[in-house]
Amino acid sequence: MSHVKAGGTSKNVHDSPGQRLGVKRFGGQKVSKGEVIVRQVGMTKLSGKGTYLSRNFTIHAAKDGIVTFKKRVKKSFTGKSLPRTEVTVE
Repeated sequence: MSHVKAGGTSKNVHDSPGQRLGVKRFGGQKVSKGEVIVRQVGMTKLSGKGTYLSRNFTIHAAKDGIVTFKKRVKKSFTGKSLPRTEVTVE
């Protein structure tokens, strides 16, 4: 027989590290080709000219230049207009 009393179970004790999402290079900053500009989940920001979107929705610089952010209205599949920010490198 065991000589240790029952300790019980613990729930909600697991914690995962943060994903370090967000804007990495802000408007007016210089970027080089391939550099990460925005890390995001889903398309909260759109990739414009001079940028490209990777598989996990990260926006990278496609060329050397200066980052700019512009407000834009994008229509969804249902026809609803959604305000989005477009990231470009000029």
